[in-house]
Amino acid sequence: MSNIIARTTTEHRPVANVARSTDVGHPYQYVVLRAVPRVDREEFLNVGVVLHSQESDFLDAAFTVDETRLRAAFPDIDLDAVRAALEIVCAVCRSETGRGLPDLGPAVKRFGWISAPRSTVVQPGPVHGGVTGDPAAELTRLLSRLVG
Repeated sequence: MSNIIARTTTEHRPVANVARSTDVGHPYQYVVLRAVPRVDREEFLNVGVVLHSQESDFLDAAFTVDETRLRAAFPDIDLDAVRAALEIVCAVCRSETGRGLPDLGPAVKRFGWISAPRSTVVQPGPVHGGVTGDPAAELTRLLSRLVG
């Protein structure tokens, strides 16, 4: 399979209730998830995005594993390890626990854990922010613009 696109649906109010025509939007933070097969070389390709809007009670992740692109840049990359790390991020967004997953409580703490620097095959980039009336649509837009 060449491309895998995954999205997790987490705790959030229906988007239709979030945005009104008079709203300027809700603040959010996001991180780009990077595949970093060799940490010592500091080379990476973007593979996903995590978006958190505390005001909208929204935490969600989306990713794309483009095997052809990743293998072209990193012939020896462990694609199973990349997928597994991305699935862990999605599970944390959904507040799943057990099986070695951290029990972090509220979405703001889970986003903090996801966005913390680490030396693994999938790493978060810097935290960025913005304002949106539709966090789910913004996540899709960011994934398309920054990953795909």
